[in-house]
Amino acid sequence: MAALLAHPPRPTEDLYSGLSSPAASLNGFDRPVISGTGGGDTVYVAVGKSVEKTAALLQWTFSMFPGREICLIHVHRPSPLIPTLLGKLPATRASPVIVAAFRNEEREEMEKLLSTYLMTCSRSRVKAGIITAEAGEVQKGIVNLVNLHTITKLVVGAIPDFMKGKKNSCKACHVSKHAPSFCEMWFVDKGKLIWTKQASASLRIHPPSCQLATSFTDNFRSCSLDSVQNEAECIKSSFDVLHSHSISSSMSPSSCTGITTLTGPSGSSTLRAKSEEEHLCIQVAELHGEVDESKDEANQELLEQKTLEDEALEAINEVKPLESAYSVEVKLRIDAEDELTIAIQEQEKLLKERERISHELQKTMRNIAVLDSRVHEANRRREEVAAELKLIQVSIATLRKERQKLQGQKTEAMRWLHRWKSHEQCEDENEDKLFCSVEDVYEMQEFSLSDLESATCCFSETFSIGQGGYGVVYKGEILNKTVAIKKLNLFNTKRQLEFHREVLCLGRLHHPHIVELIGVCRESWLLVYEYLSGGSLREHLLDNNINTLTWKVRAQIVADIASGILYLHSFRPKTIIHGNLKPENILLDPQNRCKISDYMDHMLTAGHAARCPSFRGGSGSSGCLYNDPETHRTGTLTHKSDIYSFGIITLQLVTGKTHGGLVGEVRRTLSRGKVESILDFSAGEWSAYVARRLVELGLQCCELNSRERPELTLSLVKELQCMPFLEELTIPSFFLCPILREIMHDPQVAADGFTYEGEAIREWLGNGHETSPMTNAKLSDVNLTPNHSLRLVIQDWIANLKITSG
Repeated sequence: MAALLAHPPRPTEDLYSGLSSPAASLNGFDRPVISGTGGGDTVYVAVGKSVEKTAALLQWTFSMFPGREICLIHVHRPSPLIPTLLGKLPATRASPVIVAAFRNEEREEMEKLLSTYLMTCSRSRVKAGIITAEAGEVQKGIVNLVNLHTITKLVVGAIPDFMKGKKNSCKACHVSKHAPSFCEMWFVDKGKLIWTKQASASLRIHPPSCQLATSFTDNFRSCSLDSVQNEAECIKSSFDVLHSHSISSSMSPSSCTGITTLTGPSGSSTLRAKSEEEHLCIQVAELHGEVDESKDEANQELLEQKTLEDEALEAINEVKPLESAYSVEVKLRIDAEDELTIAIQEQEKLLKERERISHELQKTMRNIAVLDSRVHEANRRREEVAAELKLIQVSIATLRKERQKLQGQKTEAMRWLHRWKSHEQCEDENEDKLFCSVEDVYEMQEFSLSDLESATCCFSETFSIGQGGYGVVYKGEILNKTVAIKKLNLFNTKRQLEFHREVLCLGRLHHPHIVELIGVCRESWLLVYEYLSGGSLREHLLDNNINTLTWKVRAQIVADIASGILYLHSFRPKTIIHGNLKPENILLDPQNRCKISDYMDHMLTAGHAARCPSFRGGSGSSGCLYNDPETHRTGTLTHKSDIYSFGIITLQLVTGKTHGGLVGEVRRTLSRGKVESILDFSAGEWSAYVARRLVELGLQCCELNSRERPELTLSLVKELQCMPFLEELTIPSFFLCPILREIMHDPQVAADGFTYEGEAIREWLGNGHETSPMTNAKLSDVNLTPNHSLRLVIQDWIANLKITSG
């Protein structure tokens, strides 16, 4: 049953008088309240929640009834279910506060929807008002509004069911069947007129004691079942009064005010009065039926409401124990999880303790096994010592025989020594003293052949780590220390003499970047060197492992090689020339610090040179790239030959390239000012100053004319040693190029008075700039002047840097 909201009637001429009242405002828009009986020129339009359909319906109404006043009627059906935390509950089972809040939200949404419809009317310049009602069934609510407001013209946006061929009832069908006969209705769908219901009777009832027509309202009002019943009783009583008044009027025509009596013959007037009375009786009877039907529906809804309330109370009573049990279960679950976490942590601690104890037990068992083996070894050694005591006398006799043999070899060696001295035409008396005491060779640690054979498994091929014209190098273990054992290929006494000479020189060399000689085996001409596990530089260059060497490490390797070569060239009493400097003979330790190996004992006095040696034979094809072209052409070996090889190795470290023609390629690139194009950026982002300095140094060392090659000096070595750390130092600001912000290698003064790196300022001017990079002022000329004094200061500063390593 619909709960309709009615206002007291107002005069028809006060159609928009509600604009001034606060209740007539809707979301900021003025909503007129239309009053009247539903007659006149006012056209009523039933609108729903679909904005699209309503807009089409309004447009049809505007075009069909131009200049007419429009009244929108809307029946709101409250939602029977209220969303709560427990889900959607019936309105009777939900909290009154939640219901009220939800109803307010529904009303706000309806107000917004109606405001949209009013705006549509306003844009079409059509006067419009609103009548709203709240009912459980929309179709019945529309019929009740038609009856309550005596609406005579109604536009409905739907198609009657009988036109669709359906049997079930819908909104349009119910409205068309139950609407009063005085109401003319137009059914419109998608902006087209589908069907028109003509009014079958004129509106003639105007009861004096009960006003059925009401004004429009703009606010919803909740209505309970009791109010519905009271309203039904009111309607019934009103129609009872109307009925009695109609009867009395028919009996006393002079007192009737609601029916107009036509003049004419008495019979005709009486028949017309009877016809009107019968019509009124029929209408009263229909109203009585509707009232009774409304009462039944109200009673039914009341019973359903009570049933839902009882079910809601029962559900709430059932939920409360469940909530209590749930809270207890949650608490127990939290406590169980805490206990489980503690137990897991304790279990993890126990597992870690178990692993630690197991590890200690295994370690103890290994120690016990080692001790047992040592005990067995000690017992075995004790037995061996007892047996060796018996052989001491035999050993002494053997040693005497060997001593006599050595004396003969010594005599032969001295004879070849004198012959060698006459061949070399050595006139220095110190050289005579140097080679006269061959016994000095054996001042270092001496190993027996059996010890070295045990260390290399009788010089097994699996222990070989290098081979060349001079012999083979093996890896071995002596006294818990890894060593490299060089086995020379000596075929005659002359080479045996050279072996003595080399050992004598090597035993006196001690430098951090020279491979140290540990000992010697004189009976088989074997040399024992320290072992470097980092491999050779050649392995890094050719085996694609150079990516592991950063540019700082490469700069450090260049400095280490220069330091070792400087030591050999500065050795006294005689200068030593390596003569075979190449990546194969540069070994790396685990920290990538390098040491020079396979150095030859070419000892020269100042200003002298030596012939190419024949001690090691050819250097092989791999050494051709590093051989000095001048030495190859003249056959004379000088310390500048080592400098040439050093330059080739420096260029390879900077560029990462090992092919022939490297010097020419780098020189051409440098002449074009594109040094960065040949850098090996797999080593990281190079320092521009370090890269350019190393490239220029490498090219200077590779000059074909040995006189144009630089000398390796202590200041140059210090400068190279400082290069890896330049980025970590505080550099004076005037050492930096204003454009590149790096140390200047070729400082040039421009016309603006500022000093720039030559390559940077030339590129600036070459790009068409005529202004200063610093002041943006136009330069008077584009000439550059070398700043030699600043260049010397920068070089001295780099050479004098003292780097303190951690």
